[in-house]
Parts: sequence; structure tokens; C-alpha cells
Amino acid sequence: MQALMLLLWAGALLGPGSCQDNAGSLEDSPAPDTTGVPVEEEDPFFKVPVNKLAAAISNFGYDLYRVRSSLSPTANVLLSPLSVATALSALSLGAEQRTESTIHRALYYDLISNPDIHGTYKELLAAVTAPQKNFKSASRIIFERKLRIKSSFVAPLEKSYGTRPRILTGNSRLDLQEVNNWVQAQMKGKIARSTREIPSEISILLLGVAYFKGQWVTKFDPRKTSLEDFHLDEERTVRVPMMSDPKAILRYGLDSDLSCKIAQLPLTGSMSIIFFLPLKVTQNLTMIEESLTSEFIHDIDRELKTIQAVLTIPKLKLSYEGEVTKSLQEIKLQSLFDSPDFTKITGKPIKLTQVEHRGGFEWNEDGASTAPSTGLQPARLTFPLDYHLNQPFIFVLRDTDTGALLFIGKILDPRGI
Repeated sequence: MQALMLLLWAGALLGPGSCQDNAGSLEDSPAPDTTGVPVEEEDPFFKVPVNKLAAAISNFGYDLYRVRSSLSPTANVLLSPLSVATALSALSLGAEQRTESTIHRALYYDLISNPDIHGTYKELLAAVTAPQKNFKSASRIIFERKLRIKSSFVAPLEKSYGTRPRILTGNSRLDLQEVNNWVQAQMKGKIARSTREIPSEISILLLGVAYFKGQWVTKFDPRKTSLEDFHLDEERTVRVPMMSDPKAILRYGLDSDLSCKIAQLPLTGSMSIIFFLPLKVTQNLTMIEESLTSEFIHDIDRELKTIQAVLTIPKLKLSYEGEVTKSLQEIKLQSLFDSPDFTKITGKPIKLTQVEHRGGFEWNEDGASTAPSTGLQPARLTFPLDYHLNQPFIFVLRDTDTGALLFIGKILDPRGI
């Protein structure tokens, strides 16, 4: 059993956590494979249909992140898996049983019994994109030119996912302009226009876009932000703006098996960011990445203890634009690109050819209050604690209400993607 080693408090060890092994399992749960696990029936949190669906598609998100990270071992990774999952879930409305099952297995729908997956998805999207969340997400299905689409596919797509499919004109300049205009409208201009041409041989293009600008529950003092060293490795450092709070209230735990310090900072709108900081700058992040599941993150959320610490964190403004096609092909979805059955969409043979993702993510000193919430009473420590995000780390943006994974990042260099 992986112990989340918690802090010494008034001379006593704060009891062991019930965290998971490196694949993310609980001690008394069946050991899953490393690509995700079923949600726990015993936990009341996961009995809520929206939360159970959020856990399923979040596990898909961790799978997608792991593949994406392995394809970019020396680069930052920024991903909002929810936008990609939404596009796939919407596409499954047009799939016959064999192809629908392929998509549903990748999204872990086969592990939940919900007769109205798409209706529940509508609830989830409404919950996580509520105005107070500061999170925007949108997805779109784009089809090849002159395709005749069945109205029986369009109607449920609009009902559950609030979007209509787009049919390409065949004019790459006009098609790119239309897609850019749609992205700008959905993201309120927060994501830059793309210059990537839309390939002429597209059959089905999925597009997922997301943007988040966090607001801390407790703001940072801009006067304490200064240029400090960020250690890329043992030998190389870069100077980046680091925000600082000498008396930060955060939730903390030390995971001895993963050799990392875990911290959680609250954001407004019932959101939080969980940081995974290796004990050594040279430590490979793979073991931490392999442990990530909805259930592991849920356990962390329950087990971390509120403490006061000296905190430094880099200001962050990241963006990503590119394909996740290859990543999806490696997580059970290759058949969608070969010979899928989308006869609920059209009578013509069509297949998935490209999946694009655009994301923007930032945080700065902004916060709701200059003082910590009076409801947060930190544990008394027998030693001072520092938490400095001054070396490569992983972060997870999570919606506290539903448990949904909204963004995940591997930050090897905070200066940008």
C-alpha cells in the first residue's frame, strides 16, 4: 500500500493516508491495469451520476495525458482532456454498436451503468463551465465537403452537446477562417487564431478547445513576486517570475512511494489545483504520471492536511495548439481511423482522420481575498515547511464539485510550451 506520509503535528504523526499503489488502486480494491480503473461503488461521491461520469472521462484524460507525455518526454505538456472527450462522446451518437463500443470503452463508459450518458454529459458540461468556474470548453465535429448528414444525428447532438456539425467548403482559407471565428466566439477571444491549414483530405475532424484563468481563493501580493531560479535540471537554471507567500495556507502531504511532495491550492468557484513536486530535480516524472487516476486524486483530496507554509510558485501563461491524433490511436481508438461504422451519420463511408486540440491556461497573483479563509485552521507543525515549485512538476486542475479533470500539465520549463 502506498502511504501518503502526512505531517508531524504537535509531535504526533498525522495518520497514514489511504492512497493508492503506483497504478492508483486502494489497498482493498482490485488491482487495475495502469490505464485506468473503475470507479468505486462504495464511495458515495461516485454514486452521483454526474460525478461517476466525470470520473470515467477523467480516467480517459489521464490515459491521454500519459501517452501525450511519453511522446514529448523533454517538453511541457498542456492538455484539457475534457474537450477531447466531449468531441468523442458526441461522435459516438453517430456510431453503430461496434464503433460506439470502441469509443465508450476508451471513455470508460463500459464501467458505468447509465441509460442516459449523453443527458448526464450535458449536466456535467453545464456544471464545469458555469461562469464562476472561469473555465471554458467547447468541442466540434467537422465533416468532409458535400457530405449529407442525417437529421437523426444532428438533433441529439444539439440537445446534449449544444453544438452543430460543420461541413467543410473545400476552400482551405475560408474553412480555416470559419473555424477560427468559431473558436474565438466560444473562447471569448482568449485563444489565438490558428494559422494551421485544414488538410484537404479530411473525412472527420474533431476539434476540442479550452481556456482557464484561475483566481486563487487567497491572492498573492504582487510586491513579493520576483525573478528567481527555476531548476530545469541539476545543472541548468532559468530566471522566471515567482509569486511568493511566506504564510500560505495550503493542503499538503508527502508521498514516500512516489518520492514527491503534494500540495493543493484552492481556487474560486469550487476548483483546486493539485501539484506533484518530486523530491529531486533529476527525478523522472513517469512514476507519478502512472499513478494518476480519478480515484487517486479523490483520495488525495480527502487525505491532505491543511498547513501553513512558505510558498513560491511561478506565474504561468501557457498555450497549446496541435494534434492529439497519434495519442488517441494509441489508447484503444485506432479502429476509428481505419474502418469505423458511422452509418447513423451518413450513408457514405467516413472515418476519423484528425483530432485537434487548442488550449490556454494561466494564473497570476489574482485572488478573491488578501487573507486566508477563517474556516481554514492549519495544523501546528513541529518544524517549518517550505513548498517551492522551482523545478519540474505536474499539476492537475480539478473541479471540486464533480471531481472532473479540467486541465493537466507537465511543466519542465514555466517560460512556455
